[in-house]
Amino acid sequence: MEKHENDTTIMTESGQGMPTQAPSSQPSTRLSVQLSLARHFPSIRSRKETLQIITASPALSALFAQWDQSVREEFLAQCCGEKGIKVLYDGIFKEIFNPENTPERLSALLSLLLGRKVAVLQALPNDSVRLGAESSLLYTDIIVQLEDGSLCDVEVQKLGYAFPSQRCACYSADHLLRQYKRVRGEKGKHFNYRDIKQVYTIVLFEKSPVELHPYKDCWLHRFRQRSDSGLTMDFLQEFILIPLDIYRKSMENRPISTVLEAWLAFLSFTDPVRIEELIVRYPMFKDMYQQAYDLCFDTERVMNMFSKELAILDHNTVMYMIDEMQEDLEQKKQELEQTHQELEQKDQELERKDQEIAALKALLAAKKD
Repeated sequence: MEKHENDTTIMTESGQGMPTQAPSSQPSTRLSVQLSLARHFPSIRSRKETLQIITASPALSALFAQWDQSVREEFLAQCCGEKGIKVLYDGIFKEIFNPENTPERLSALLSLLLGRKVAVLQALPNDSVRLGAESSLLYTDIIVQLEDGSLCDVEVQKLGYAFPSQRCACYSADHLLRQYKRVRGEKGKHFNYRDIKQVYTIVLFEKSPVELHPYKDCWLHRFRQRSDSGLTMDFLQEFILIPLDIYRKSMENRPISTVLEAWLAFLSFTDPVRIEELIVRYPMFKDMYQQAYDLCFDTERVMNMFSKELAILDHNTVMYMIDEMQEDLEQKKQELEQTHQELEQKDQELERKDQEIAALKALLAAKKD
């Protein structure tokens, strides 16, 4: 087998060579970046150590061989500290924000987003009535009950799908109905509608839907029902949409200056320079990153988690394309209907012109007679 100078190769069970490192034209840059994170997280394994662990296991070697070279590179870069761990991955997000082990983390984030101090009481089973295809559109989904009895659904979407407002409304209504059935069953004849508490739906988009793109300087959108008469009533449902791609764009060449910006930086940045800025300015995030890197010590677990995320991403991409095609078809249909109406209008105008010409001809004939 031909072996490039900058490649390393391990053998799979089938005996096929598998490149484990893409040729790098700037090895010194990679080393300096890794040292930058390793300075803060000394437990980070090197590429060589990680590859040795993969090579020693036929199952892991086979799984690694199934991935494209770009995927292998992404996996190694994250595990070895050349890039930050992507916190939005389902396994990592739920580990760091586990409501049972570290409820204070999710409580702190929700307090900033909701604009009032809240505390997470417990996680609720995610037995939503969503169809399987709908649930797989999500990167992750956590439903918690707050101390005041209100519910909060935190979703992370890789891609912003079509009809985001309609989806949010349906999911929120589902959670509201579940709460109604549960509380009514607990209270029995003592049930009162005042026992039903607020339902918050918070969606973080790694890539936001097109509806949010015109608002290039706004990365936090809050929605609640209001009356046009000024009458104030609580309809129990509130929504918060956070386009992380717009947040990242707005933070280019800007320092992290607020606690909320720090939380969103933790959720969205993988650039080691920004991560170092974050943990120096806000040390509380260092423990969370350390917990994420500790997960990488279980190579089998983190590789299986990575494969699961890849499968979700592939499905998401397909569903996203279907949504876009449906939206495009609807637009084409509207354009065709508009064209048809314009043609009918043109036909009516031509018919009117023909009638005018016929009338003029009749008038000329009468004058000639």
